[in-house]
Amino acid sequence: MRRILITTGLVIAIATTVIGQTKNFIDQPYIEVTGSADTLVTPNQIFINIIISEKDSRDRISVEEQELKMVESLMSLNINTEKDLTASDMLSNFKSYFLKEKEVLKTKEYSLKVYDASTASKVFIELEAIGISNTSIEKTDHTDYESVKNECRTKAIVNAYNKAIALTKPLSQSPGNAIHVSDNENLRALSLDQALQGRIAGLDVGHVRGQSKSEVPNIEFKKIKIAASVSVKFVLQ
Repeated sequence: MRRILITTGLVIAIATTVIGQTKNFIDQPYIEVTGSADTLVTPNQIFINIIISEKDSRDRISVEEQELKMVESLMSLNINTEKDLTASDMLSNFKSYFLKEKEVLKTKEYSLKVYDASTASKVFIELEAIGISNTSIEKTDHTDYESVKNECRTKAIVNAYNKAIALTKPLSQSPGNAIHVSDNENLRALSLDQALQGRIAGLDVGHVRGQSKSEVPNIEFKKIKIAASVSVKFVLQ
């Protein structure tokens, strides 16, 4: 019986110590600040949506013929079509549309990836020249997005620490160790500005299509903003 009582007493003592330590940790004086950082990067991945369909005319051009012309045109721009051109609907390569006369017109959709604004504008002009005008910008992206994001997080932490110093200096105190760090992650889609709605840095895509092959405009896509925000609790010293 005495052993049981001693064991029970030991457990209670340990529990009291743990609770006391937890309470002391929570009751420490601290300062909480938010730090942020951001940067702009030029997109190096531009995705173009291309739709080709059979022409509703006497001299109907088949999807297959247009597809062949499209691939040849893209290859003339030194685009690797095997790597960067994909059919968007993999389950069904062809979609069909019925006319009032119950005639079927086939259509096919593609996604093309290019790596700079100059090539993108050349693609629009080249495809327009062969009669393919149903094209648009899907989205833009950057291959090093996560790496740049982490650099912003590091700068955001430094920003938070400098804020803590500025806030505590008039009080003759200083920030100590960080006891809690929170990454205020924003939705990536909001930062990327992926949907350009058919515009390139304010220049309408239709205007780009109107250019001749020898008059490729020198344009740039809107830069992608990458931002980070963190909340940090520092012990007050």
